[in-house]
Amino acid sequence: MITHHLPESEAPAVRRLLATTSMLLSYPDQGAVDRLNLVGRSLDELPHGSREPLRRMTEWLSSTDLVNAQAHYVEIFDRRRKACLYLTWFLNGDTRSRGMALVGFKERYQEAGFDLGPEELPDFLPVVLEFGAVGPVDAALEMLARHRAGLELLEHALAKFDSPYVDPVSALLAVVPAAPDGPTAEELAFAGPPAEQVGLAPFFPVESLKAGVHA
Repeated sequence: MITHHLPESEAPAVRRLLATTSMLLSYPDQGAVDRLNLVGRSLDELPHGSREPLRRMTEWLSSTDLVNAQAHYVEIFDRRRKACLYLTWFLNGDTRSRGMALVGFKERYQEAGFDLGPEELPDFLPVVLEFGAVGPVDAALEMLARHRAGLELLEHALAKFDSPYVDPVSALLAVVPAAPDGPTAEELAFAGPPAEQVGLAPFFPVESLKAGVHA
């Protein structure tokens, strides 16, 4: 059930923001670099609190050699566990409950007629953002709200790593509603992601929810 309803007048700006942050939080390629001028020209159409962080991010990506930007992305998101772009990991860790949470994401997409494609798990942040950009924005914001604590931990980790990728996450948090329930970011940081109990295998492997291999 959707409990947060975005005013119709705000929806276009939020959709643009979700589309922009989806692109910027994906692995950088030449196509993304080629679209930076368009992003820069549309910043004033985005929600006010997200404009300056995205301005900084687009300036960094446009002024950084693409190979170096790609190396930084891999270093931050592939090699540092705390900078995780998979939303369910913060609440569920690598446990059977994460598998069930991923099924929930897939079902939400299917209800809206959203085609995931073959590349990623359904809780991959750029995928969730793309869903909100082209699908039911209220549903996407509610999904993000339920994982706001994880997004706040991601923002903190990226700031600690002095990564420019903190800026698109900060821009996103400017429009994510407060979490309806569940632990706070401080509680998650204290407890850490849960671990599976010894001897209890997941009901099914998380990899089975992928339609393909993440490049």
